[in-house]
Amino acid sequence: MLKGLSGATIWSEDLNNLLSFYRDLLGLTIAYEVPGFVGFGQTAGGGGYLASYLGLGTHSEVKGKAADPYRHMVGLESDDVDADFERLTAAGVEFIEQPADSGGLRIATLKDPEGNIVQLIQPPK
Repeated sequence: MLKGLSGATIWSEDLNNLLSFYRDLLGLTIAYEVPGFVGFGQTAGGGGYLASYLGLGTHSEVKGKAADPYRHMVGLESDDVDADFERLTAAGVEFIEQPADSGGLRIATLKDPEGNIVQLIQPPK
């Protein structure tokens, strides 16, 4: 029986095109790393298994920027979307939607270096 989401991966022609953006600029912590792949998230159990993750990896079938960046969106939880928006805008990140309220959430939408869409999501307090 399926129990829910385990993770999602963004594939790239070269992992290093995205790694510094997600790790250094967005501030995600690497929980798992093997050649050509990293997983950001929380580990569970004694074996270092990622309970849920966002993966970045190199894939031989992926070339260049995202051809259809609106096909999927990655959502990252933020405790202050407005502060993250200001910090990332100052660092030159391209936002396609400024912070706004939607369905009880505070959301801002940006593009990563390869054009993939990422949403910053702040849950209600």
